[in-house]
Amino acid sequence: MKFISAIALVLILFSGNVAAQAGFGALFFDGNVVGTVVPPAAMPMAGKDPIYPIMGGAEGQLPVAGTGPGDTDYHGGKWAVHVVVWTMEVEPYLLTSEEEVMDAYYDGHVSITRVMEADFKCPIQRKPKG
Repeated sequence: MKFISAIALVLILFSGNVAAQAGFGALFFDGNVVGTVVPPAAMPMAGKDPIYPIMGGAEGQLPVAGTGPGDTDYHGGKWAVHVVVWTMEVEPYLLTSEEEVMDAYYDGHVSITRVMEADFKCPIQRKPKG
């Protein structure tokens, strides 16, 4: 049951609706919006590339990829899910890179929890149409 809930969380984060057909989603990578293909494929406990879904973030917040195409440590979007939650004392602000996520963590603005059951594969594909 926990595994199904984790996959549902990932699907909701990356698509406006949870549809059976593949579509396109978006996330932040190094301060830029990049595209992904959704729905993703489940890979529980097998993620290598850090990804940070941000719960209760600022308007316009997307998940943040910690690595991507062109990085030597990118494994093709085999995402290791690290859920980010804002502390009660802080008004959420936009986070667009792994560096910003980690700065917010070290400043005590967010907590980060590794959720291995939610790991999935979903490669970064393209810039979303805009």
